Formats: sequence, C-alpha cells, structure tokens
Amino acid sequence: MIPALELHDVAKSFGPVRALSGVSLTVQAGEVHCVLGENGAGKSTLCNLVNGGVSLERGTMTLYGEPYRPSRPTDALAAGVAMVHQHFSLVPTLTIAENLLLAAGARLRPRRRELHEGLARIEETYGLSVPLDELAGHVPVGVRQQAEIIKCLLRDPRLLLLDEPTAVLGPADVDALLATCRRIAEAGKAVVLVTHKLGEVTRAGDSATILRGGTVAGAGPLAGFGAEDLVELMVGRPMSDLDPLLVASVDESATSREAARITAEPVFRAQGLTLSRADGTLALDGVNLEIAPGEIVGVAGVEGNGQSELVTVLSGAVPPGSGSFLLGEHDLTFATPRGRTAAGLGIIPEDRHHEGCVPAMSIAENLFLPRLSEFARRGLLDRSALHEAAARVIEEHGIRATGPSARMSTLSGGNQQKVVVARELALDPLVCLVAAQPTRGLDIGAVDAVLGRIRSAAQAGAAVLVISSELSELLALCHRIVVAYRGRLLGPVPAAAPQARDEIGRLMVGAAA
Repeated sequence: MIPALELHDVAKSFGPVRALSGVSLTVQAGEVHCVLGENGAGKSTLCNLVNGGVSLERGTMTLYGEPYRPSRPTDALAAGVAMVHQHFSLVPTLTIAENLLLAAGARLRPRRRELHEGLARIEETYGLSVPLDELAGHVPVGVRQQAEIIKCLLRDPRLLLLDEPTAVLGPADVDALLATCRRIAEAGKAVVLVTHKLGEVTRAGDSATILRGGTVAGAGPLAGFGAEDLVELMVGRPMSDLDPLLVASVDESATSREAARITAEPVFRAQGLTLSRADGTLALDGVNLEIAPGEIVGVAGVEGNGQSELVTVLSGAVPPGSGSFLLGEHDLTFATPRGRTAAGLGIIPEDRHHEGCVPAMSIAENLFLPRLSEFARRGLLDRSALHEAAARVIEEHGIRATGPSARMSTLSGGNQQKVVVARELALDPLVCLVAAQPTRGLDIGAVDAVLGRIRSAAQAGAAVLVISSELSELLALCHRIVVAYRGRLLGPVPAAAPQARDEIGRLMVGAAA
C-alpha cells in the first residue's frame, strides 16, 4: 500500500535550537498513528511541517505517493491535510457559527443552510456538535476544542493532524473524540494523533512514533509496546524511577496511598458562592468549600458543571453574584488580582495560553510578573538580575527554551505550562494554590515534576485546590475529592477510600444530587 504520509530524514531548526533531526515516519491510510514525546521533543514542529506552518529545512515528504512540500497551511488544505492546533484559533467575539463560516475562506464559504447540513452530517457520523449561536469566548474550553475539530472535519480531509486534542476535554468528550478518530481511520483516511496520555494511545492508536530530543527514539505497531516501554522511550529512564504518585496516576489499578489526617483549621473558605451565566442559568449554585493548610482537595466532574467558573471567581476575573471567599483573615471576595496575589493566593488557570501568560513577553518577564518590582533599580528594570534569576528557575523546572529572553510564544504548550506553574509556586508566602488542569498537555516526565511540586507545596503548609479531568491523577494526589455537578460541589469523598472511584463516578452523573 502507498503510505498516506511519509517523512524521510526530516530536520528543522529555530536559531540554535535543533527541533527535529533526521526524523523519518510512515503513516498508512486507515490507521491512527500516535506521536509521543516529552514537551519540546519536536511533536508540534513535526505537525507544523506537515501542515505548512513552518518550512522544511532538510529531508523529503510524500503524501499518498506524491512529493509534498507545503509552503503555507492553505497548500496543505488544498492537498487534503487539516490540522487541529494545540491552541485555539477561534475569534472570541464571534459566534461558533460565524467562526466556522470564517474558517471556510471567501471562495469556499458556505451559506448557513449548507453549514447546518455539514454539521448535521458530522454529528450523525462522528457524534460531535456545538452551540452555533453562542459566542466563542463564552463557551467552555471543551466546547471550543470541539469547534476546532469540527472546523477541520467540515473540509472532509484525507489526512487529519490533531495536536493534543483531548487536553481540554472531559472524560465523555475524550471517549467521543477517540471514537471519532477510529471512525475517520475506518473510513480509509489517515489520522496523526499527538498525545501525552498513554491510555488514549492504547485505546485509539494502531502505530506510534516516539520522539525524544528531536530524534526518533522508537517506532512501530503499538501491539509491540507496553506502557513501561513507551514511558522509557519518552523520558529516557525506566518507569520504576518515576515518582510513585505518577505511577498511580497512570495505572488505574495502582493502590491509593494511605489517608492523611489533617487537623489544622481551614485557611481557605468559600461560602455560598453563586454565579449566573449569560443565559441566566447558574454556573455556581451556593458553593461551599473549606481547605486546611497542608491539605490537597480535588474537584472532579464532567466539563461544564461549574469548575471553570469557580476558578474565574477565585482568581478575581469575575465577581460572584453572592457569597464570600476568605483566605486566612483576608476577605478576597471582591479583591483585585493584585490583592489576591499579595494575600498569598496562587492561580494556575486552565487556559495557560490566553489566561496564564503574556505570549509577546519574555520567559523572564512572565516568570516574575507579580514581582518585577524586586528587580527595579532607580526606577529601571535590572534585566541582568532578572535574567539571572530566570535562568535558575528555567534549569530547576526543566523548561526547554533558548534562554530567559525568549518570548513565551516560541515555547511549546507544555513548556508554557511549566513557566506558569513555576511562577505561581514561587509566591512568598504561598498560602493557597488553586491549580486548574495543572498537567494538561504535559508529557509523563513533566507530569511527574508538576505533581511532585504541588505535593511539596502542601507539605510546606499551603492549602491546595486542584481542578482536573484526570480522575486517576486526583485519586493519587488528593486527600479528599468533591464533584462538580450542575454548579454545586457534591461529596466529599476520601481519596484513599476503597470504593472512591466508583463513588466519584456516581456523583459525576448526579446520582446523589
């Protein structure tokens, strides 16, 4: 069979950084080919080469047997190649329908009736649908991700590239997307799926290419790899060398650790928080939650049940309709973000690209945004001292970049997340950490580091609230877990309880609401 996509001895550099070196890859029509690797291993660069987003430096590419060298994404689209990018490209002030119409281009733009027909076909074939009349900036991140996928499927591509497509999806949406990948492959088309989640690889993939440091560390049918093999190829060390907490989050059969006793008085108090959506429905419906110093509380739940809105209220992005939020003796209900930072509240937002960093600013500036005054000398910023401090953080957190002066926009999504996590954990004092999807889009090695740092923050006395769609991760990390359901928090469930997973699953579908 002629391969759908074939890369031979491909190389690409960005300045002094070698992103890909001698990479070869073969994707057959009718298969889901997974691309694995640590953040910065070259996965997104490889996808962007195929999509025409970056130019080929060395090597050759063929598409269904024909020489292929796109110079821009429109060339790729014309050849039947579509890509779902890691970061959203929707215009937030336009409706979902307007974004889909805009994406079609002036010559191909369908009328609304034709758009609805195409969407009906996609929903029937792949089970994907989105609220067309909602503003893109007002819908949950999971809905935005589905809109990005639908935008590509409307073109009926013969090769679909998906760069970390499930990073923002809840469990049900992940299942639907993986089923979509299988249906596309079964229709005779090719799918390249970039993911860091080993469970998704084994459920959806047929073959894999593992990148490490811009080169191919391993490749072949997935039937020939075990989970331990994939982890070792990705990070360069055996799975047994990783933190047991990470192993428990990867292996659902791993035994939960013993329950810890938290006896201190709560320092985090949310009482009766409410928040209404634009349509009048309640996103938060009387949320009550207390967290003690040293305690890690997790929030589980299907996307869209108020988790995102809870973070926006706690961060000060929007005020609650009613209720209060106290941190120690500080009433932060209507405090400014600066005031919350001064009180010791660290926030890791779920959308790191748009809410967690300033892409046009340097890594150093992003790392010390709340503390730039510490580097002021006679009214001017001492960039030498700033970059020296940033270089230490970059090394400590394993951030892959050309240096402290590199723009955030040049980093991979996972390395952007490392910067955001490092900044929030560096608050002094760190009284409370609110982490929304803290390991989203991270590779196994980076997840290992982030989970360990969150645990260390709790051991140092911080109250920690973790919102995550990764239930295994929450069970491994947290002391107790509450479940977001229709704007309320149900539970809690002790994470070390023998039937914790089953009880949380019951609460997620509203069985006890």
